[in-house]
Amino acid sequence: MQVPVLKQGSYLIATVQPAVSDDDFLQLRKSLLDRVRSSRSKGVVIDVTSIDVLDSFACRTLSEIANMILLQGAVTVVVGIQPEVAFSMVQLGSTLEGVVTALDLEEGLAYLDEHRHAQQ
Repeated sequence: MQVPVLKQGSYLIATVQPAVSDDDFLQLRKSLLDRVRSSRSKGVVIDVTSIDVLDSFACRTLSEIANMILLQGAVTVVVGIQPEVAFSMVQLGSTLEGVVTALDLEEGLAYLDEHRHAQQ
């Protein structure tokens, strides 16, 4: 199942579906890196609202995506981590260290706007 990636202005929004596999996360990484470059995006929001579990592979891949996108000159925000998912992640030691997170899509886009204006 491919993760849909939408363009909104200078931002990309990827909405991760509930039944995402490890291969889907790897495809998302490639897709986002290609799209950031081709569309000259300044920010990416990865929405994980519908995800019930973020295992260590998913957390590591999200961190890699954020760092790779940063190297291309854009910022990544992961949004929508559910409370029980956050609890499980902390209990398992799988955090998204160094990755910007926000409560929801609205806050994620607001963060990107603030970051963009601060850079100008």
